Amino acid sequence: MAETRMYYENDADLSLLRGKTIAILGYGSQGRAHALNLKDSGLDVIVAQRPGGDNYSKAIEDGWRPLSVAESVKQADWVHILLPDEVQKKVWDEDIKPNIKRGAILGFSHGFNICFKQIIPTVDLDVIMIAPKGPGHLVRSQYEEGKGVPCLIAIEQDASCKAKGLALAYAKGIGGTRGGVLETTFKEEAETDLFGEQAILCGGVMELINSGFETLVAAGYQPEIAYFECCHEMKLIVDLIFEGGFNKMNHSISDTAEYGGYITGKRIITDEVRAEMKNVLSDIQSGKFANKWIEENKTDRTYFNKERKTVSERTIEKVGARLRSKMAWVKK
Repeated sequence: MAETRMYYENDADLSLLRGKTIAILGYGSQGRAHALNLKDSGLDVIVAQRPGGDNYSKAIEDGWRPLSVAESVKQADWVHILLPDEVQKKVWDEDIKPNIKRGAILGFSHGFNICFKQIIPTVDLDVIMIAPKGPGHLVRSQYEEGKGVPCLIAIEQDASCKAKGLALAYAKGIGGTRGGVLETTFKEEAETDLFGEQAILCGGVMELINSGFETLVAAGYQPEIAYFECCHEMKLIVDLIFEGGFNKMNHSISDTAEYGGYITGKRIITDEVRAEMKNVLSDIQSGKFANKWIEENKTDRTYFNKERKTVSERTIEKVGARLRSKMAWVKK
């Protein structure tokens, strides 16, 4: 398999963004990191955040004078949408599309609304994605340390014939080219991101941890012991994999643990589970999941809110909160 090209500092020209006004829509985790990093890279940035709430207060505290979305879009040469997926279409229809400059750049950090055709940009716009592969607080802290979180870039429309260079320049502005930039498509990013969240990172891991915890507690073991074994130590294992892959993890654990993993892993992740993963991916690719999420937001999030409440009331959450309150090193 041919090695995929990665782009770094010398592959990006920040001067392509000089003289352009970049509007960051939304001052949440990613919005704050993008806005501050771009500003510290010497670029002209404005922030759109509606009044009220913690994000608005944080923007004021950081020295911004937040504008409305409509006003910021009118001023901007680059409009970068960092709002929740479920509100982007409404904001596009009401505030962005009527006000965006002809020939401007429309930026995203997730492909959902383009991939599933919730937003249909006009043909005169460059449509670009720069997606850091890490949470906003890490994008900011790594930048401040002279490092960077790796990023994905994608080009959906290249009206200016300069879109890739612009994407790399923006990635450099937020520190991404320090960590490395990989080119993808809106479709590939959206579908793989949703699959990873659902099957592994959020849905899969959460249910695996809780099922293990409940199995031990039902067998009569102390809930605190079950929490340490099934949840607390998960971070230790994932950190090892993050740092050096499965080989480093196996090298760092006991041979007993490694052997147990070999004979038991496939008993948990069975052929039936793998088949269900394919069904999950199929639902994402077909747009079935996207449609369900869009409808969920039209019906007051009844299922979403019920499940969030159920998770918050699980025994593992109560045991974990009690134990973590005694762990001074995790309070931050």
